[in-house]
Amino acid sequence: MKASPMVWTGRVLSALFVLFMLGASVAPKFLMPDANLDYIRSLNIDPADVPLIGVIELIGTLLYAWRRTSLLGAVIMSALLGGAIATHMHVDSPLFSHTLFGVYLGLIMWAGLWLRDAQVRAVVPLLPSMRQS
Repeated sequence: MKASPMVWTGRVLSALFVLFMLGASVAPKFLMPDANLDYIRSLNIDPADVPLIGVIELIGTLLYAWRRTSLLGAVIMSALLGGAIATHMHVDSPLFSHTLFGVYLGLIMWAGLWLRDAQVRAVVPLLPSMRQS
């Protein structure tokens, strides 16, 4: 069965989210732990907690990437992104570039899942033509 343009758009958004998380968030936590120490401390995060945050990010991202567990991964990642938003609010980070970045990532993540998964679209019918009478 051939995938529709909507499904392909969802796959692309999901792939971009996964690649960003793995490359820009998870990998630095494991491969360059000392590079961000000053930034981590400026967020009032104990540097000893960074590997655990990286593991949670990795697990959530991998669960999101795998079709059977993508909804669970999206929920885990939503919680993680919510924590990031709260952390940035706590330290008065710039609103649009830092604090709301978790919102931007979350929107891309959920849009990708909604577009690529018919079951999610059935539960959350955002388009009027998808509502059942």
